[in-house]
Amino acid sequence: MKYSNQLQNLGTETAFAVSSQAKQWANQGNKVYPFHLGDINLPTPENIVEATIKSIKDGLTGYCPSEGILPLREALANDVGAKREVEYHPDNVAVQPGGKPTIGKFISSVMDPGDEILYPNPGYPIYESQIEYQGGRAIPYSYVQTDSGFDIDIEKLRDSINKDTVAIIYNNYQNPMSAESSKKEMHDIAQIAIENDLWVLSDEAYFEIIYEGDANSIVSIPGMKERTVILYTFSKKFAMTGWRVGGSIGPKEIIKRIAKFNVNAESCTTHFIQNAMVEALNGDQSGSIEILKTLKSRRDAAVRGLNAIDGIDILTPRTTFYLFPNVTKIMKRKGLINIEDLQNNALTRANVSFCTREHFGRAQKDEVDSYIRLAYSGISTEDIEDGLIALKNYFEE
Repeated sequence: MKYSNQLQNLGTETAFAVSSQAKQWANQGNKVYPFHLGDINLPTPENIVEATIKSIKDGLTGYCPSEGILPLREALANDVGAKREVEYHPDNVAVQPGGKPTIGKFISSVMDPGDEILYPNPGYPIYESQIEYQGGRAIPYSYVQTDSGFDIDIEKLRDSINKDTVAIIYNNYQNPMSAESSKKEMHDIAQIAIENDLWVLSDEAYFEIIYEGDANSIVSIPGMKERTVILYTFSKKFAMTGWRVGGSIGPKEIIKRIAKFNVNAESCTTHFIQNAMVEALNGDQSGSIEILKTLKSRRDAAVRGLNAIDGIDILTPRTTFYLFPNVTKIMKRKGLINIEDLQNNALTRANVSFCTREHFGRAQKDEVDSYIRLAYSGISTEDIEDGLIALKNYFEE
C-alpha cells in the first residue's frame, strides 16, 4: 500500500508540538508556566452558553445549509460591515467550522498549481503549509523591527510580485508579532494589490482584541472590498477556541466557491452552535468586554515582567495576546547558537514554555536576530508574574 507524496508538503501548527513538550514536562510532576499556545483559559460568556443549550434542546442538531444559516449570515454581514464601514449582505458570508478553514478554501478558490501567493513570515504557519500542499509557491514577505514595533518590508513585498502572483495574505494585528499596520502601510498594501490585480486574504482573527483605540481593516480602503476575503473567527473575542466556528466574508462570487468547499469538506458547521452565535453577535456583550479587560491586565503584567529582564526591551502592543521579544543579547550571554536550546532550557530550568520565531515559518537567510513568542491568553496574571521571575533568573544566570 502507498501513501500520498503530496502530504510531504503539508506542514503543521508547530505551537501544538511545544504543547506536547510542555505536557510531558508537567506529567513528570513539574510546574509549567504555559506561554506557548494562544488558547484562552477564560469561560465563554454565559449568555452564549445558555443560547447553545437552548438550541440543542430546541432540536437544532441536524444538517443545515452548507453556507451557514441565514440568521447568522445576516448577523455577521451586519456586524462585520458596520465595524469596517462597508456594506455586506448574507450572500457575502460563508460560515466555517473555525477561522482556519478560510485559509485553505480561499487558496483553493484563487490559486492553481504553480501560482504564487505572498504570505507574512514570521506568520501563522498554516499559510505556508496550505499554499505548498495545494501545489503553489509560498513567497514570504518579511518585517523589520523599528522604534514603534514591526513594519512590513514593503519594497521586498513589491519586488516579489511577478506574472505568477495571484494573492497576498495579510494579517494585520499579527500573530506572532502583534504587528499593527500604520495607515500608510495598509494603503501601500492596498495599492500594490489594486495595481497588480491581486486577491487579498485579510486574516482578521484579532480585529477585536484591541486594548486602546479602534481597529482598522483593509476592506475599508476604496477598491479593496471587491478583492478581499476576510477571515473571521469567534474564538478570540468570545473565548471559545474549542467551539470551532468562524466565517469567510467577501465578494459574492468567491464566497460561492468557498461554500462549495463547505459541501465537500464538512457539509455544514454545527447547527446549534451557529444559532447561538446570533446571540453572541446581537446579545449582551458584557462577557466579551470582561474577557478583553482580563487580557489587557495580563498584557501589562507580561510586558512589565519581560522588561525587567536584562537584555529584553519591548514595547506595549495594543493588540492580540502575544509578545515577541528579541532575545539575541540573551543568546550571546548564555553562549547559545541554537534558539531551540534556549527554549528547551527555559522549560527544564525555569518551567517556562514558549514558542520561538522558528515556529512561525522558515527563517530567511538574511535574518540575524533571535526572537521568542509568549502568549498570555492561557495563563493567569499571578502565573505570568511568577513565571517571568523564573525566566528572568534563568536568562540572567
